[in-house]
Amino acid sequence: MERLHKYLARAGVASRRKAERLMLDGKVQVNGQVVCQPGSLVDAQRDEVCVEGRKLSLPAQHSYFIFYKPRGVLTTLADPQGRPCVGDWLSKRHGRVYPVGRLDYDTEGALLLTDDGDLVNRLLMPRFQIPRSYVAKVRGKPSSEALQQLCKGVVLSDGKPALALRAKFHRILKANSWVVLTVAEGRYHLVKRMFEAIGHPVLSLFRPAQAGISVLEMRPGQMRALTQEEGVLLKAVALGTRQPPLVVGLPARVAGVFASKE
Repeated sequence: MERLHKYLARAGVASRRKAERLMLDGKVQVNGQVVCQPGSLVDAQRDEVCVEGRKLSLPAQHSYFIFYKPRGVLTTLADPQGRPCVGDWLSKRHGRVYPVGRLDYDTEGALLLTDDGDLVNRLLMPRFQIPRSYVAKVRGKPSSEALQQLCKGVVLSDGKPALALRAKFHRILKANSWVVLTVAEGRYHLVKRMFEAIGHPVLSLFRPAQAGISVLEMRPGQMRALTQEEGVLLKAVALGTRQPPLVVGLPARVAGVFASKE
């Protein structure tokens, strides 16, 4: 027996947190009965579990893909308003995979997709403190003291504190700067709000890699399966036995295709 929301995650429906929301919305049935309690248990061998009428089964083998999400694309599988979304790049050959977290509509870069709900949970839960690095083009040139303040901690517009693990220049332009920022959580618009807190708003935001899996040699809109080596790295990062390597580079539209690893 296992908790139903964990089973839903293992079946690739969604992360554990989103699986709980599906249950609360009355979209999950066990043996024909709607189950709304997140703490409910299920027997994977005996019980029939359905989500919105679709019978679930555990995949014999999980799938892992890396996608270079372009700017102007929603991190959803479908959009009722017909706007471009990640689901537009998926086909039957990808299976029922889901984005690992999200990137803002106007942010581009690395986005993992998988049907491995346990891995998604470990990558996204704040308590696991998995580093996430971004390269932000910000207005002006922050002072060294301002970058140090990001690492000491800033107070966001909502009054809550935020802390960077790393903040350093990547490239300084005449009027603006590219700054590498590493954080260990995924709060809403966190990177943008942190730079606003030091007076240097974000003009463009790029994620070169997710959990160490890079898109620097890819073009926007390109998707590929992870290599065996990348799969090993991804699982090690998720389990906390290895830190993701810091991958730094500019968007393909700015710098062409190249990679730089530290």
